[in-house]
Amino acid sequence: MQAVGATMNAAAAASTFPRSVRRAVPAKVAAQFGNGAVALKAKQAKPTRSARMVSTTATIGAVPATVEGFGANVFKGAVAQKYLAKYGENAKLLDDVTWPQTPAKADAVANAVKDWAVDHGASVYCHWFQPMAAGGVRHGLSGQVQQSMLEFDKDNKPFFKFTGEQLLQGETDGSSYPNGGMRATHTAGGYLSLDPLSPIFLREDTVFIPACFVSYNGDALDEKTPLHRAIQAMSTHGTRLLNLMGYATDGLINNIGLEQEIFLVPRHAFYRRPDLQFTGRTVMGKSPARGQEMSDHYMAPISRSTTAFECMRQIQYECFKMGIPLTTRHREVAPNQYEFAPKFGNCISQTDQNLMIMQVIEEVASENGLAALLQEKPFKGVNGSGKHNNWSLGTNKGINLLNPKQLNADSGNPTIFPVIMAAIVSAIDKHGDLMRCSIASPGNDFRLGAMEAPPAVMSTYLGSDMTKYLMDFMETGTVKEYAPVKKTLTFGADAISNIQVPAEDRNRTSPFPYGGARFEFRAAGSSQNVSMVNTVLNTITAEAFKIVADRMEAGEEPLAIAQDLLKKHSKVIYNGNGYDLAWPDKAVEQGVWRIDSGVDAINRLTEPKNTELFEAMGVLTPRECEARKTVMLGHYTGTVEMEALTMIDMINQHVIPSCKKAEINLVKRLEDSVKAIKKSVGEIHAEDDDEKKAALCRVLRLDTMSSVREICDEAEGLCPPNLWTLATYAELLFLDTYPEGDLLLK
Repeated sequence: MQAVGATMNAAAAASTFPRSVRRAVPAKVAAQFGNGAVALKAKQAKPTRSARMVSTTATIGAVPATVEGFGANVFKGAVAQKYLAKYGENAKLLDDVTWPQTPAKADAVANAVKDWAVDHGASVYCHWFQPMAAGGVRHGLSGQVQQSMLEFDKDNKPFFKFTGEQLLQGETDGSSYPNGGMRATHTAGGYLSLDPLSPIFLREDTVFIPACFVSYNGDALDEKTPLHRAIQAMSTHGTRLLNLMGYATDGLINNIGLEQEIFLVPRHAFYRRPDLQFTGRTVMGKSPARGQEMSDHYMAPISRSTTAFECMRQIQYECFKMGIPLTTRHREVAPNQYEFAPKFGNCISQTDQNLMIMQVIEEVASENGLAALLQEKPFKGVNGSGKHNNWSLGTNKGINLLNPKQLNADSGNPTIFPVIMAAIVSAIDKHGDLMRCSIASPGNDFRLGAMEAPPAVMSTYLGSDMTKYLMDFMETGTVKEYAPVKKTLTFGADAISNIQVPAEDRNRTSPFPYGGARFEFRAAGSSQNVSMVNTVLNTITAEAFKIVADRMEAGEEPLAIAQDLLKKHSKVIYNGNGYDLAWPDKAVEQGVWRIDSGVDAINRLTEPKNTELFEAMGVLTPRECEARKTVMLGHYTGTVEMEALTMIDMINQHVIPSCKKAEINLVKRLEDSVKAIKKSVGEIHAEDDDEKKAALCRVLRLDTMSSVREICDEAEGLCPPNLWTLATYAELLFLDTYPEGDLLLK
């Protein structure tokens, strides 16, 4: 991670950080990250823009960049070594996932964590877990009960105590979290166990212990437990397959890299939008005269004339301390849309880190006079936000199975790669319905297939080179070492050097393109916990690996198996334009999964082929599948109901009064619209069946409310600005041009 530029003195730099950061920022590091910041909460008079620019420019380059402080708030590596050594242990202990099974080791880790915490001003701990159906509604998408480490001796003198037992497990009330009927009020226990694959970290005065959450009967009540099971299944059957092919392997891992897209909007305008506050998206709003038609926002400078730049740097710094290297930041296509991306890492820890990144984004934005919007489609008429899930598989030694050059060099067996690719292609074709189910977040209703995200067709792009390689192998059975072609790109100017680029161009219109050493699930939604996404990907891959391994053990040759799989399933490969309006219909004709409705996709979770898959792979029981479907449908229904009730309030409290004051002849139509929405909500409440209830919600959302929105947007277009009480798209979407700064600094 790079710290940009220069500074004032350390004390002044530290004052630019929000309250939550200031207390723990070392002077030298504060100087790095304080460069050019404007203290939004300073009490002194606001300096003029010219004065600020002169002051900042004069100090550019004063302090070198540093990596000091990186990972200081995460208990691993050198940080953990310092404290574990006191108890006769080594930081390498934490790399062995079996350490919690030895009480003495657990006590040593607990004591070391306590000492580390106290040295960093923390005396509270919590088991940090991931309830189901948290996306879009629950801040941080996580659950926790924070408890003090404080104890008292016989003389009532306080001291800090933290035991191995306290570290390893916890218990809480499981009935009030979404559970799909697996818990009842009178059988409410929920039990937590430390996750050794995700490091302990601290923020403020609290130590966070990543944990899994199950019921008294062992039913998964969270998003993480099934993910662990799925990765274990993929590793088990993938290891079998590789060993049968002569490649000695003792286990596989799943690595991911997540690209997090967000919107940052002025907080004063956010407070004048009940829909954004309650639901994360605007249920009405006239498009401004300017949108994204000039592509002038994409990769544009993150302007220091707004608070967005400082906000993004502070987000990076908070994550920097927790050992999360947010190495990429940039502006996205839509106005006020931005993206962060970290380095690749283990799927378990990367998922946890992404949840904390989302929480940090929301909190730091609020401290900079901004509101962060994580929902997939906050605004109509401009691009929504995704969370591209870059997915790869590797051995425990770090060999990437999707990187043919690396795999061939380590294994000495070029036949392994086409077998792995054939297995994955078969999994996508067979279980595209589950892939679609995994991304059925409420916000994706408005995003998928809207020329900004892939359509709801679960195909894969391999590129012409890879496709030809696999098809040639399928037809001939002959394996050649895959050597992707590169071409020389010239710029037509002698002063500019030629460069080497892949022969394959990018395909951003495919939901699951192969990118040279990874697949990228581009259709995942920005507000999602990607545990479900990767649970599905690892489960279907585990089954595909198992099928190949079983057939090999039965006497078939691996290359013949791979040829057979490609002949049956290569129809799922599509290298064309996924935005082509004719493609979805053609896909159905070819037998490729297409599910336009998120509700219909959720319902696929309990289809017999899918419950049998999850049960056979040891990932979810049929009972857990049914419960998870119930939770997902309830999440969808609850989201739409909140949107509908918010729309009613906004029409009654804002739109109708504005129309009356402006003497706009739309009041009767608006009043009738309110009645129509109320009628639909009443019908939803009267329906007991979860599937039918969610289907009614989809009609309400995409038909009834969309028609009502047109009337509201017409009213906004006719109403004088001084009589319109809701924040407009022009106020929300254009930090660069709307004069919000004076409001923020008051």
